Amino acid sequence: MVGKETIKPLGVNQAALNLKIKEGEIVALVGGGGKSTLLSALGDVHGKGTVLTTTTKMGSDQVGNATLLIRPSKEDLVSVLSGNLPVMIWDSVDGEKAFGVDPSLPESWLPEATRIIVEADGARRRPAKAPALYEPVLPSGVTTVIAVIGADAIDRVIEDQCHRPLRVAAVVGCSSYERLTPKRASLLLLNQNGSRKNLESGVRFVIAITKISSQNQNLVDELVKELRNSEPEIEISLVSSHNEG
Repeated sequence: MVGKETIKPLGVNQAALNLKIKEGEIVALVGGGGKSTLLSALGDVHGKGTVLTTTTKMGSDQVGNATLLIRPSKEDLVSVLSGNLPVMIWDSVDGEKAFGVDPSLPESWLPEATRIIVEADGARRRPAKAPALYEPVLPSGVTTVIAVIGADAIDRVIEDQCHRPLRVAAVVGCSSYERLTPKRASLLLLNQNGSRKNLESGVRFVIAITKISSQNQNLVDELVKELRNSEPEIEISLVSSHNEG
């Protein structure tokens, strides 16, 4: 959803569909709180021809409904893409960890793949983060960056809820023992040292607020207001904590 339209939380699959990812796109998911879930949902709603991957690390249990390939040849990739399921590609797997591909590689899968969705950041399952110097690991040719934040980070103590809390605190201008208020969360999402790090001109930027419930809806509304006060035309997607739809 764009601009000052009223937006409401949607189930993750409907939210993924509403992102309107076009054929030929390379999408990067950055930030915290729900990237892997959104990655899987984008694979489910777009299905055949969609490649899912990471340039960092994932849990090896996060294949979802996709067909898993490890360092596939072009022939293997083309063969599997002819099926009806999305494809998950990793460089290697070691126990519970799956290791991602070189950021130059996803672009080479076009045009055999119709869409490529890349988890390009790690947050150690925390709902919010600020990137380290080497993060995010955006893929070459990225067309859309989706910055993800979990609603369960809003108005919570930064030290308790955020990955790299000292970096978060530095970006938003407070102590890591203070709360990530809606205003501070907005700063984190829009800052060039926050969720917009390494974003190049011309790349579409979308904010996805996940894990929204009746308990945190008011805080989410405040965050949306802060975001729109800063950038009235910012694209925002709201994802319910309920995954249906």
